[in-house]
Amino acid sequence: MSSPDLSYPSPTRGPSARSWLGKAEDWLDDRGKGAWIAAMIVGFVLFWPVGLAILAYMIWSKRMFSKHRHDGFGRSMMCGSRREKMDQWRNARTAMRPSGNAAFDAYKAETLRRLEDEQRAFEEFLARLREARDKAEFDQFMEDRARRARNGNGDDQGQDAA
Repeated sequence: MSSPDLSYPSPTRGPSARSWLGKAEDWLDDRGKGAWIAAMIVGFVLFWPVGLAILAYMIWSKRMFSKHRHDGFGRSMMCGSRREKMDQWRNARTAMRPSGNAAFDAYKAETLRRLEDEQRAFEEFLARLREARDKAEFDQFMEDRARRARNGNGDDQGQDAA
């Protein structure tokens, strides 16, 4: 006796597994709010209940009044930069809240201090690295300039093609 197939549609299957309404929704989402408004207007012009249905859907799905985009499965996702800022704010607020355990709070404070020191040291390292690279590039420029001056009063005859 064979077991029934209890698998669910895979999210990785993509738009090919979706209905034409789902494909149309994805197409409009890819083009933004203006495409939704144009579809609504066309719907009103062709047959007013279609336009009204699109307007109702835009309001119900919050496409009309928010800066959300939607994935292919009807879930609303915030745009990357706004979502990242909210996640950072939430994480920072949670990290600073005392847990009620004095030993853990001391450990957390020490770990955060150590991480901040490491971040500061790494940023200083990057600054030194940039300065060294800039100095090397400037020294190369000065050597090329001196070589051109030796070879003939600033013309480009002695310059290597690099």
